[in-house]
Amino acid sequence: MSDRDSSITRRQLGRYLREARDAIGMTLEEAAALMEWSKSSLQRIEKGQNQKIRIRDLDGMIEIYGIDDDRAAGLRGLAQQAAEKSWWHEYGGVIPDNFSVYMGMESAARRLTSYQPDLVPGLLQTRDYARVLVRNAFPTETEAEISARVEPRMLRQKLITRNMRPAQLEVTQFESALCRVIGGPEVMAAQLRYLADAGTRSNVTVRVLPFSAGMPTGDQIGPFVILEFDTDSQGKPAEPTIVYAENYTSDMYSEKV
Repeated sequence: MSDRDSSITRRQLGRYLREARDAIGMTLEEAAALMEWSKSSLQRIEKGQNQKIRIRDLDGMIEIYGIDDDRAAGLRGLAQQAAEKSWWHEYGGVIPDNFSVYMGMESAARRLTSYQPDLVPGLLQTRDYARVLVRNAFPTETEAEISARVEPRMLRQKLITRNMRPAQLEVTQFESALCRVIGGPEVMAAQLRYLADAGTRSNVTVRVLPFSAGMPTGDQIGPFVILEFDTDSQGKPAEPTIVYAENYTSDMYSEKV
């Protein structure tokens, strides 16, 4: 697993531990020595790059840093969450590693701002619309394999349809995305109705750039998503705002610290 495939939870836990160490004026070298670790081992934990942290190791840091009981309980809860695999790992065979990274961040986001000029974004696609796109992208795969690729896309939509604290989604797309017929008139009509219904949700905003708007960006720009996260107990963002940009050869992440 790459550094970026570390979960949001591990990164949060690492940052809280680093802040606790800094609060008592202890250097990384001093803390590592007290834990009988190498400096690099502690650095990996503070950056969220380790697979998981053992509770007894966490308890050792809690004691060394003098963390109070309430905050210690919260840190133990984070450590337990970080050790759990998320639902999309069941689909590891059909989800590329780079997109698994994105899904981890997306699942933790409070707000997503999506620019998708050519297609309806995955979070607002119907199953039939998504199926046509997947079948066109993987023409040699069986129906079962196509279904396996479509299912994660459908499950991701719970992020904005769940009853408890659904994420805020703001989408901007070109009028051409609505005029392009994907899968035939019936499939496209159902997709447009679904998109219109989604736009009535209080947490979803859909904006369409009409043909008459020309090219507001001045040049062609590929799809991107801005991900914003909840704030912590001190009112600071739990994670830096992240921009996920897609292009034809690779995906790029940029963090605003």
